[in-house]
Amino acid sequence: MLRPEASIHPLAAVLRQVQPDSCPRTYNFHCHTTCSDGSLAPAELASQAIALGLEHLAITDHHAIGAHAAVAAALQEAAERGVAVPTLWRGVEISALLEGCLVHVLALGFEDEIASLQPYLQGTASVGPALRSEAVLRAIQRAGGLALLAHPARYRLPHDRLLAAAAELGFDGAEAWYDYEQKQPWSPSPLICEAIAADMDKRGLLQSCGTDTHGLALNGR
Repeated sequence: MLRPEASIHPLAAVLRQVQPDSCPRTYNFHCHTTCSDGSLAPAELASQAIALGLEHLAITDHHAIGAHAAVAAALQEAAERGVAVPTLWRGVEISALLEGCLVHVLALGFEDEIASLQPYLQGTASVGPALRSEAVLRAIQRAGGLALLAHPARYRLPHDRLLAAAAELGFDGAEAWYDYEQKQPWSPSPLICEAIAADMDKRGLLQSCGTDTHGLALNGR
């Protein structure tokens, strides 16, 4: 069951609208820029987001949020010219240990004042107790954000085990719709994504979607 604070988070209302075909042309809550290991400069990513007609966007660089201000500025400049632009949410992808397995956690929609997240915004994964999922989860929630397990079927442990553990800890959801085969054009993987979405539905948790773009095209991996 979704925690009360998460249920009233403004991003939660958007995530409740996520469908299998929401990405890559309506929502994208997982993509990268040159501020971590991506190939797109922030301004170029913003330009492509506008061209795709995205309605909501989050940049989720690994352990870095430097792209957010540049993307926000590019979107604002376009909006001032009368161009339709997506709503931009703060995001970051954080490494964590869950059930002894190294996973990635998407922190979405957190606040400006992010003191609790500072240990996770240094460009590299944390070590020691800070790497534990419990610590990562507390940091995200203290910053007013939502915590979702990224691409649950990409790890060495089965996704159902990891989703159960994440739900037990208090995660707000998972990335349900993801292209595990890295197809062209991007499309969510059948069966596995449906199973993850059904798990989130059963638990009353949120579902996200994203291209996990590292290359030069925002509509693909």
